[in-house]
Amino acid sequence: MLFDIRTIIGALLGCYGIILVITSLVQDTAAQSVKTGGLDVNLWAGLGMGGAAVLFIGWAWLRPVRVPEPHEQTVEDSTPDT
Repeated sequence: MLFDIRTIIGALLGCYGIILVITSLVQDTAAQSVKTGGLDVNLWAGLGMGGAAVLFIGWAWLRPVRVPEPHEQTVEDSTPDT
């Protein structure tokens, strides 16, 4: 599960989401509120990315990739049909 692409994408989205939420809490200025019409874009984008990260990691956890077992060749399988 560690090298599954869904886990990597979920981890990256989660990290970016945390950074945006922290940025929203620390650097919320009046000038930014005027630009966005009073909407805290960093907070909502961070929460959206966090939700997407939960979905990706949940998807990888609930439906893991299964590697098929190699087919064992028996003596009967190796003889040609005549």
